[in-house]
Amino acid sequence: MITIDGSYGEGGGQILRTALALSLVTGKPFTIEKIRAGRSRPGLLRQHLTAVNAAVKIGQAEAVGAQIGSTQLTFNPGQISPGEYSFAVGTAGSTTLVLQTVLPALMIADGQTRLILEGGTHNPFAPPFDFLVNAFLPLVNRMGPRIEARLERCGFYPAGGGKFEITIMPAKRFDRLELLERGEIISRSGRALIANLPRHIAERELKVVAHYTSWPMDAMQVEQIENSHGPGNIIVLEIQAQNVTEVFTGFGEKGVPAEEVAEQAVQAYRKYIAVDAAVGEYLADQLLIPMVLGGGGSFTTVPLSRHTTTNIEIIRKFLDVEIVAEQMAGRAWKIRVKV
Repeated sequence: MITIDGSYGEGGGQILRTALALSLVTGKPFTIEKIRAGRSRPGLLRQHLTAVNAAVKIGQAEAVGAQIGSTQLTFNPGQISPGEYSFAVGTAGSTTLVLQTVLPALMIADGQTRLILEGGTHNPFAPPFDFLVNAFLPLVNRMGPRIEARLERCGFYPAGGGKFEITIMPAKRFDRLELLERGEIISRSGRALIANLPRHIAERELKVVAHYTSWPMDAMQVEQIENSHGPGNIIVLEIQAQNVTEVFTGFGEKGVPAEEVAEQAVQAYRKYIAVDAAVGEYLADQLLIPMVLGGGGSFTTVPLSRHTTTNIEIIRKFLDVEIVAEQMAGRAWKIRVKV
C-alpha cells in the first residue's frame, strides 16, 4: 500500500488526480492523507469526488473515504473497463480535470471508450477545453492513442452546465515524444468567447491583445456563445508552431475590467515566448504521465511550476522510471523521461 501526503508540494487536488491515474494504470492501491491541505477549503470538493467516482467505476475499484470534505482516501483498483460512461460534476467544477484522472488508464485499455462529461469547461482553476483539444491532445495522439473531443456546450464559472464528448482509442504501444524545439511560429490567433454579456467586452479584450502583441486585428475573433447556462467570458491566445501548439487564457470575472482579463493572457504568452523552449508551464505538467506510460522522451520547457515538480515525485512513488529535470541556458529547462 502506497502512502501519500496530500499536503506535499503544491498541496492541491492534482496530487489526488495523479495518484488515482497511476493507481489505475499500475494496479497499485494507495492511501492519501491531508487531501488538499494546501487549499483554503481542504478535503474533497465536488469535482474531486467526481474524479474519484469516475476512477472507481472505470477501474472497478473500491474507495474508502469518498465523500465531500474528506481529507483521507484509500483506493484499491481493479481491472480497467472501457466502454461508454457519463459523469456530471454538478457544479462549475472542471470536467477537464476529471478527464485527466481517467484518461491515462483508458489510453491503455483493451477497447475504445466514449465519455460524456458535464460541468465546467471554461473556468479559471483548470485547463479549459480549448487547451485540451488544441494543445494537449494533439501531442498525446502523436504518441500513439487516437483521441477526439467535441464540445457541445460551454460551461463557464460559476454557473457550469457545460458538456463535451470524448472518444478514446487506446494504443498497444506508445511512441517516444521528443519535443526539444518549438520551431518556427506558423500562426497566431486571439479569440474572445462571450456568453450573456455585452459584445463590447470581447472587443475591448481583443484590442488590448493587438496593442501588446502587434498581431493584426484580422487574427482576432469574437465568439458569441448562445447556449451557455450563465454569463461567461474567456480570452484565448493560440500560438501554432512547427512542433507544438500552445494556448494561453485570461478569464473574465465580475468586477475585473476587460483590459485586465486580456492582460492575463498576454502575460502568459509573453512568459512562454521569452524562453527558448517548446512546452509551456501547463503542458509540462500534463505530458509527464502519457510519457511514462511506455514511450518516454524529452522536452524543453519554461521554469518548472510546483505542479510539475510535485507530479514528478508522485509518479516516482508508483513507477520505477527515471525523470531528470535540468536547467539550461536562458531560463529554459529540459525534462527527460526514461522508462
